[in-house]
Amino acid sequence: MTKLKYIEKALLIGFVIAILFSFTSFTAFAAQCEQIPNEVFRLHVLANSDSEEDQALKLKVRDRLLDETGELFSECTTKEEAMDTAKANIGYLEQVAQDEIYKQGYTYGVTVEVENIFFNNRQYDDITMPAGNYDALRVLIGEGAGQNWWCVLFPAMCLPAAEKREGMPELDDVLTNEQMSAVEGNQYEVKFKTVEIYESIKSWFRW
Repeated sequence: MTKLKYIEKALLIGFVIAILFSFTSFTAFAAQCEQIPNEVFRLHVLANSDSEEDQALKLKVRDRLLDETGELFSECTTKEEAMDTAKANIGYLEQVAQDEIYKQGYTYGVTVEVENIFFNNRQYDDITMPAGNYDALRVLIGEGAGQNWWCVLFPAMCLPAAEKREGMPELDDVLTNEQMSAVEGNQYEVKFKTVEIYESIKSWFRW
């Protein structure tokens, strides 16, 4: 074998190994991301429109709901308990949201539902929630055509630390060490984007 052929063969082997390593690494990362929606319950508030007034109203409704849900979900220790609590109190939560809308001088209607919906990658402080289909408490104000606001109801990432009761689960209580490593920081930006594309295709085929 000539020296040139030897170099070409070595480069080809190195390239194949790099591809296999990258694929294996991404597959493991994607597998961790795919399990995260099974452990969290999200809050999703959609504004009537993108006008400044409607966006401000969305935040007022958000704040009112967070005040109420902090107490409501304080005893929940699992996602399933949080979802059951939300479903059992849909009428109450809708009434709270509607009351805040009227209080702010608007006449929009509001609907509150527990749904399984697709989310793109979302950043919350130093946590990145990977794209996928998540169970969520969805609050639709008026036409629901404006920019949305989201957070995680369970575990209680939405609540300020001062409002959390002792013993309430934190994110690292419900995710594995590997999953926490995936969602913390932004070192996996490219991988998260790849997961987002992959999950978008999966979600599209579900329909």
